Amino acid sequence: MFLSTFEKQLDAKRRIVVPQDFRAAISGPFDGVFCFPSIEADCIEGGGKALFDRYNGVIEELPFGDPLRTALETSVLGGMAQLSFDTAGRITLPEILCDMFGIDDWVTVVGLGDRFQIWEREAFKAHRATQRDLARQGLAELRAQQRAAKLGGGAA
Repeated sequence: MFLSTFEKQLDAKRRIVVPQDFRAAISGPFDGVFCFPSIEADCIEGGGKALFDRYNGVIEELPFGDPLRTALETSVLGGMAQLSFDTAGRITLPEILCDMFGIDDWVTVVGLGDRFQIWEREAFKAHRATQRDLARQGLAELRAQQRAAKLGGGAA
């Protein structure tokens, strides 16, 4: 699993050291990661072969020619880069992905279980604040629903 949050600085060649825990979490046909523009947010999404297989499975479930399938193929498969680790555990971020998300110096690498995201550092700070608010609100609503279900179930 990809866990925790790390701040890393890109070097002049757009390389970052992938945290050792993240490298250990990846098992696949090559020594590296799959990265592509995230569909959910303005960042780079990445992971191992399991993540690639998961997205590919979603795509394969849709009929050929379906507009959603085409959009996912274009966004995920068409935007994907296979990034190999060098001997120091670094990957080189593609220029096109860095330009897309304004990544040029400091990044934040965020573990999300079966995947991770690479953010421009300041953009992630704003995103994290929004996500915390959504998590608080969502958790409060979920707890209220659970209490209501428990009270409703006990009265029957």
